[in-house]
Amino acid sequence: MLEYKRPIKINDVEYELIEDYQQGWNEEAFMKRYSEILSKYDYIVGDWGYEQLRLRGFYDDRNQKATFDTKISTLTDYIIEYCNFGCAYFVLKKIRTSV
Repeated sequence: MLEYKRPIKINDVEYELIEDYQQGWNEEAFMKRYSEILSKYDYIVGDWGYEQLRLRGFYDDRNQKATFDTKISTLTDYIIEYCNFGCAYFVLKKIRTSV
């Protein structure tokens, strides 16, 4: 059950925490690692390995910019193939972009 209810705002983009596996969400670490290039994605996934946070962007499956491996439906494959077994991770979903 997610207890983090408020939107996460970075620059002019708001995100909602939709998954927090093994308590992977750490706002301070996320803010330090975030790069503006991630704002183009519909989802941001953060996973922990060797006490380092890695961030990766994914698109909604219906987004025309999405390639096969950047679709959010491939998240499980990404976690299995590229992340440490049982690692903590989180998923943020873009909910609003201010203009």
